[in-house]
Amino acid sequence: MTKETGSGQMVRALDWKGAFWVAAGVPPLVLFSIGGIAGTTGKLAFLVWMISMVMGFLQSFTYAEMAGMFGNKSGGTSVYGATAWLRYSKLIAPLSVWCNWFAWSPVLSLGCAIAAGYILNALFPIPLAESQQVVDWVAANIASYTAETQSVIDYMAANAGVAAEDAIKAVAAADGVTALTPWFRGYEAFNIVVPGLGTLHFNSTFIIGVILMLIILFIQERGISSTANAQKWLAIIVLVPLLLVGLVPIFTGAIDSMNVTNLLPPTAAYSGVDGDWSIGGWTLFLGGLYIAAWSTYGFETAVCYTAELKDPKRDTFRAIFYSGLLCAVFFFLIPFSFQGVLGMEGMLATGIVDGTGVGEALGNMIGGGPVLTQIFVILMILALFLAIMTAMAGSSRTLYQGSRDGWLPKYLGSVNSHGAPSKAMWTDFTFNVILLALASDVAGYFYVLAISNVGYIMFNFLNLNAGWIHRIDSAHLDRPWKAPGWLIGVNTILAFVNALFLGAGAKVWGYENALWSGVIFAAFIIPVFWYRHYMQDGGRFPKEAYDDLGLKEGELGERKAGMLPYLALVAGVVVVLWANWFFVLPA
Repeated sequence: MTKETGSGQMVRALDWKGAFWVAAGVPPLVLFSIGGIAGTTGKLAFLVWMISMVMGFLQSFTYAEMAGMFGNKSGGTSVYGATAWLRYSKLIAPLSVWCNWFAWSPVLSLGCAIAAGYILNALFPIPLAESQQVVDWVAANIASYTAETQSVIDYMAANAGVAAEDAIKAVAAADGVTALTPWFRGYEAFNIVVPGLGTLHFNSTFIIGVILMLIILFIQERGISSTANAQKWLAIIVLVPLLLVGLVPIFTGAIDSMNVTNLLPPTAAYSGVDGDWSIGGWTLFLGGLYIAAWSTYGFETAVCYTAELKDPKRDTFRAIFYSGLLCAVFFFLIPFSFQGVLGMEGMLATGIVDGTGVGEALGNMIGGGPVLTQIFVILMILALFLAIMTAMAGSSRTLYQGSRDGWLPKYLGSVNSHGAPSKAMWTDFTFNVILLALASDVAGYFYVLAISNVGYIMFNFLNLNAGWIHRIDSAHLDRPWKAPGWLIGVNTILAFVNALFLGAGAKVWGYENALWSGVIFAAFIIPVFWYRHYMQDGGRFPKEAYDDLGLKEGELGERKAGMLPYLALVAGVVVVLWANWFFVLPA
């Protein structure tokens, strides 16, 4: 373990370009749910990504203003926005930070689950039924099968009208695939069923995922400068080919216009059949916007490193603005080209939905042969590394600053000799080991994604409202960059649009109670904050929390916004509950 610094302070080692490169892991997030969104929204999928990206870009201007106000803080926009709520409720501020953390942190487990799938496919492949090795196995063993073999009888019962000879061939081929599949591919030490949560699988995916997380953890232990440098080269290696994948089909005419016109929601999730704009159709559409936000809004992580910027007043706006432009290019191009080339049938393929076949699809989209396709598979693993490193860097700093501000346990508020929040990163790692066990199959993967996004939308709602609260209560604080007033107003409206997405969309992902599971997890901040604030700090916040707001120690200042913040909270809850009641899945 690295030595801890006595001051507990981070090192100012970044300019805006360094923060930009750390945030460059956000564009590959499009690959996490590109198949899932296509499944739920049909031909509308590429439009969903575009709408969501525009919303994320507009919202970032509120976040950029708040980031500039707190040049000595780390942890990102949730920390800066949380201070606006401090005067009105001791609990709302840490809730915002907590929700942001548990939204970002699962990128580690989800990314490692997909990367593990790629590694398993490369090192321990499942042979195809028509492959020569399976054909040879069948030829050597088919004599042991007869019409009286139980598996053959079962196959014929399940497939009425199949001749015994054909049934024997099909069963023998299936047994051949099973026999020739490497043992590690299907290895599972054990599993644990957790009531109300799901099943924890300690399998081959879990083992590889833990190893990958440890590698990334050790890279980040060396500090933000080392992380930014590694991110820079990873980003160049990954994003340039990914950009080509988005552009080449457009310039070569490979886009089939039938795949991106006649835009209607599907009849049901994953049906691939055009439906109509009924309430069920709108519910699927809003569900797509709900889950897309988890990826498209993510470049706000560019301002997680304000305390590590050499010139925070100048660099915070540049970091988030240029990160937003980068994301806009990829979130517009990649979903459009994917859908335009593959169509709904291709987008709904198992490998696209679970992420493990995206690399092969990328190679095929630009007409590559087996070698180029394999290169894209390797690039996919690197792209996942890029996203995971971004997530760990940002989420660990959220934990760190939450501790420094008196919201989260004290032990999280220290850094090692390289200025990295080591204990926060190890906490992130431990949490994600559990999530990785849950996400080690496809069903658990989307469950983790759906629940974590409940927290992300809650954070965005609180943070967008924090913009106008700061304008009223903290007008005295310097704003190196100030957003236009009309844009603060638009983003306040978007806060309630996000609340609509939350109420209507969380149920779309196969988990009727995902909204309530996410709310329950958000409520875990209550005992955590109670212990820190009342048991460890005696009901007072650290001095630096007051200094940041320009207040005397122990005083939170006048509530100039009056009842408005409380009314905003009530209105947000009403929108969520109404949307959850009104919008229902197609029958």
